Amino acid sequence: MTEAAALPGQPRGGVLSGPATARAVNVLAPNPSAMTLDGTNTWIVAEPDSDLAVVIDPGPLDDAHLRHVIATAERAGRRIALTLLTHGHPDHAEGAGRFAELTGTKVRALDPALRLGDEGLAAGDVVKTGGLELRVVPTPGHTADSLCFHLPADQAVLTGDTILGRGTTVVAHPDGRLGDYLDSLRRLRSLTVDDGVHTVLPGHGPVLDDAQGAVEFYLAHRAHRLAQVETAVENGHVTAADVVARVYADVDRSLWPAAELSVRAQLEYLREHGLIQGV
Repeated sequence: MTEAAALPGQPRGGVLSGPATARAVNVLAPNPSAMTLDGTNTWIVAEPDSDLAVVIDPGPLDDAHLRHVIATAERAGRRIALTLLTHGHPDHAEGAGRFAELTGTKVRALDPALRLGDEGLAAGDVVKTGGLELRVVPTPGHTADSLCFHLPADQAVLTGDTILGRGTTVVAHPDGRLGDYLDSLRRLRSLTVDDGVHTVLPGHGPVLDDAQGAVEFYLAHRAHRLAQVETAVENGHVTAADVVARVYADVDRSLWPAAELSVRAQLEYLREHGLIQGV
């Protein structure tokens, strides 16, 4: 077994930008950071024989990147007909308005504040463009407005920040809630078990070729972190900052502010379930 194959979800090596499945091409945004990993993945999705494409998460407000996305579609003989958002964080959605201007497309999202046009997105919606079919899967938790898009023809799911290609995501308290996030992971697990999904096309990081393995890892990781947080509270670490210093001691300190958001979500979850009190 190779080292890559041993990692959760079997992340692909090599260049991140470019074709990922028969219908999905990634254009990596130039915004790498500790939080965005290599940058935001902007996905162009289309049927192989179609001249129409859908773009998911145009990314930051970076004109060169937005024009590069358009040029990538045009080189393949396609016109961008629709823009979708997995959620409203700026590294995914800030460029959507400008991208809509450049392409003449509508922007569909769960949050009405992010939409351009009359149509939003909701659980059970099926987006059809140029023969392409994308099924909307509600996955709140990272944020309240987080969505995934099931691409049945490629047995793939585009996960935004709900599942990353490397590492784990933040439950962005107070907007994000851990109970919702765990339910969303279980919903994604059912896609892998019942609907044959085996590929994760994430919002950051490499493509994952073992979707079920990735989901199971995320669920196990969350259970482990919850147990650690509960133990830390029992040992007298009563503030979120104290818990972070205890539980995330081996994590780069630059990530501690993000970790504190997740800890606040974990503390709220533990309180709601009667596992801790008064913290």
